[in-house]
Amino acid sequence: MKFDGTVTIAASREKVFSSLIDPNLVSQCAPGLKSLEILEPGKRFKIVVSLGFGSVAITFDVEVEFTQLNPPDYASLKAHGKAPGNAVDVVSEMHLTEVAPNKTELAWSADVALVGSVAGLANRVMGGLTKKLSANFFDCFRQKIEESTSVLA
Repeated sequence: MKFDGTVTIAASREKVFSSLIDPNLVSQCAPGLKSLEILEPGKRFKIVVSLGFGSVAITFDVEVEFTQLNPPDYASLKAHGKAPGNAVDVVSEMHLTEVAPNKTELAWSADVALVGSVAGLANRVMGGLTKKLSANFFDCFRQKIEESTSVLA
């Protein structure tokens, strides 16, 4: 399943990029996050996340690795998560464009593959769920960056 979107953030590309690759900041907005462990600073981290698919909640152990970083324009990552009888793989890209001074557009895309016992259920509810979770995540992310930028100004 492929997903994408854009969000405009009132901050410089450099600030948005550095925030985007900071697992501690990003994890504050991640839905269902239970824990975060930095495995290799600036490169790899592990999260435990619990997501609901309809009436079923599943906890995934997910390893995330940045596969390409081109500051402040582009970042890509891959993630692999496991849960009993289930797995998820994600490949994501993020492009940052300065649209005005201190205003950045973040265009993102994600290709998500879910296999296992929950795959059929997830395929039925994933579109709406992903839109909702993505909107909540990027709204929180935008607010955190804009709040920290206004405090520094």
